[in-house]
Amino acid sequence: MTYRRVRSYQRRDARQNRDLPVRSRPGRVPTPVILAAALVAGIAGIGTLSAPHIKAMLTASTTAAGPRHAAMAEGFRTTGGLGRVRTAKKAEGMLDACNTSGGDTSGGTAQCPSATPTANTNCEIMVPAHPLTAAGLATPYRLTGPDGASPAASGCTMANAANLGAFVQATILDPATGKLSVYEPLVITKGTRPAVAPVVPTLPKGAVVTIDFGFNGDTLTQVGGTPRALTQGHCVDGIRGSPFGQVSFCHGTHFFWAAHRAERQGKLAVSGAGNSPKTGQACPTTRSFTMVDQDQSDNVTTQYLLTSTGRTAQFNKANVTALPGATVISNGSDNALLDDFLDPALGCKPVTAPDLSQGGAPGTSQALDELSAATSQAPPLALVPENDPMAMVNGALNATKTNHYRDMVGQPEISAKTDAADSPANYCRNMMNIQTRFLSNHEALLAAAPSPVPSVGNNLLSFMANRLIMSYVNLSCQKFGVKNPVKVTFGSNGVATSATFG
Repeated sequence: MTYRRVRSYQRRDARQNRDLPVRSRPGRVPTPVILAAALVAGIAGIGTLSAPHIKAMLTASTTAAGPRHAAMAEGFRTTGGLGRVRTAKKAEGMLDACNTSGGDTSGGTAQCPSATPTANTNCEIMVPAHPLTAAGLATPYRLTGPDGASPAASGCTMANAANLGAFVQATILDPATGKLSVYEPLVITKGTRPAVAPVVPTLPKGAVVTIDFGFNGDTLTQVGGTPRALTQGHCVDGIRGSPFGQVSFCHGTHFFWAAHRAERQGKLAVSGAGNSPKTGQACPTTRSFTMVDQDQSDNVTTQYLLTSTGRTAQFNKANVTALPGATVISNGSDNALLDDFLDPALGCKPVTAPDLSQGGAPGTSQALDELSAATSQAPPLALVPENDPMAMVNGALNATKTNHYRDMVGQPEISAKTDAADSPANYCRNMMNIQTRFLSNHEALLAAAPSPVPSVGNNLLSFMANRLIMSYVNLSCQKFGVKNPVKVTFGSNGVATSATFG
């Protein structure tokens, strides 16, 4: 496998780096910059993308009538249309699952056939005016191609959600009462109309809103739908000249500040993860080394309905009834892996809040998962590391960009205290040591659970083991003297079928 050259880790003062958050200029189409630390190819026969991390291949054939968990469990399929030999990423993001270097495959990775160039992997999302308001949340976001390319020419359509679909999720705090709610703004293809007009949410006075973006392609760049939209939303998609990639955010820093203030005031009490009735141990969180990967805390749990004509609608009971035959499309994410697969397998329950786009039914969100992790995760805390490809700049560690990412998901910034667990070397050690023990100790339980991506692993155990190996590679953990004790056995179709743990 082709490894990125990661230099020896050195502590750097983020104040010395004057990079600023990226706010795409309204009125023009910026050129997305792909991180130079591109990842390599994966399992044969599954079209995916290479930089900065690998997307999920989500099905467009799940019936709308199915429950959320069934949609996620069955919502991933192989696809070979792009001609690349790569792996499906995620119910959070599966990583490279084969070896392209022609060298050592002792870690269990199969050898990749030769890769060929892919079609476009980047898109832009047009953010509506006043995105933090009720009217802004109910105004559809528009997906379009980069550099002025049309949706059709670039493939940036919601009908192509498996490859280039974009998803948006809002979490809302009432600062007066501490109550939380969620809402899933709709993304449509530019030039189309919603299949059903989005629900207009009723927000509390002074509501504090954070918006998270997820993408099934490579780099999603925010563009203002109006000249001031990005400024109005306090939107950030990286630092100048270096976007995060699949993810971006609006108003994240202030939301988490307000939420923690409400906690200190006794207004907000976020549910902790609790203990698993099946293992007797703490349930995992998005900051637990038992389940993190190379790029933790990324992407959202949002789902939409997609019609046969390529139009989208919010996923709720009314729209399922109104759009018979519509399919469910999803964004592969770390949060979906936790909420829809790992928690059910362990008998744990994700934190939820009323979903205003689903009539107040319980809903999950990326921000809720982070609030719960902040409440209940025992040390060592897994925080976004500097060698996360989405936090790097041109293949080099960058403290400022890492801190911007952490700020957007409510995590502590880089310090001597956080480095004890999350410097590049320590993150690798904790991830490999703790997650390997977790998988090994609960083999039977996890092997009996469904796989988020059946084309990557035939059950939850083999999927997570394969994902762990690829995280080891993509974080360049071998550069820090960290050993990989996990080996995966593949079937003739390239699917991981079993794992052993040293």
